[in-house]
Amino acid sequence: MIYTKFKTAALFAMLAISVVACKKKDDPITTGGPDPSGSGTVGFEFNNYVGDKELDSTTSFTVAGSQTITVTKFNYFISNIRLKKSDGTEYAESESYHVVKQTDGASKHFHLKNVPAGSYTSVSFMIGVDSARNTSGAQTGGLDPYGAAKDMYWDWNTGYIMAKLEGSSPQAGSADHKFMHHIGGFKGANSAVRTVTLNFPFTAVLASGKELSIPVKANLAKWFEPNNVSLATNPDIMTVSTVSKSIADNYANMFSLLPMVIE
Repeated sequence: MIYTKFKTAALFAMLAISVVACKKKDDPITTGGPDPSGSGTVGFEFNNYVGDKELDSTTSFTVAGSQTITVTKFNYFISNIRLKKSDGTEYAESESYHVVKQTDGASKHFHLKNVPAGSYTSVSFMIGVDSARNTSGAQTGGLDPYGAAKDMYWDWNTGYIMAKLEGSSPQAGSADHKFMHHIGGFKGANSAVRTVTLNFPFTAVLASGKELSIPVKANLAKWFEPNNVSLATNPDIMTVSTVSKSIADNYANMFSLLPMVIE
């Protein structure tokens, strides 16, 4: 009788051990950031301003002290986009060539797909087109001179126009008071290619499947300063020169960040 009770107790003990051993363990709690193996989307939105006022073709703006301008065309290349992570590594967009046109709302918005998830601290990009692609003959995609890059290519002087500004001004030294600034050149002392780096106000964590929105402000007033650009003496700029270089030096300071959003 005693042996039977002992055998029964031992059996129950073995069953209890078996149940505990087979019980699923709780999943570990993880913290500290996105799945490094995933990817997300980075969206860019370019917003053109003159000072603190949004640019439009029906309003006259005062720039560089006393010059009054009305803008009919404002285009610029954004290329070679690179996103820098907090660990110092970078993500570079392939075939990274975009033309932003004031008169084409759709051109002011574009997305980078399959960007590796991670913590990002800054973005850099070129204003213009790098020398390698300026000398590569007929281009496609964002560099197609008959498509996306229409009006941004010098057929008569091989090379892309990095940025273009056209409009009218009472101060313009032309018979019809119109001005045209087509800024190009990719080599030598008067190259118009410039690189801009914008540091984020916080470390932007891009999680897998999420989108990081980067709104950029382009302040057209910077086209005319700090290197003073007089429309009275330079209403038309169509060639590579020290004046076009001065404008490129100016527009290198044209860009800043508006409040960023992670969705």
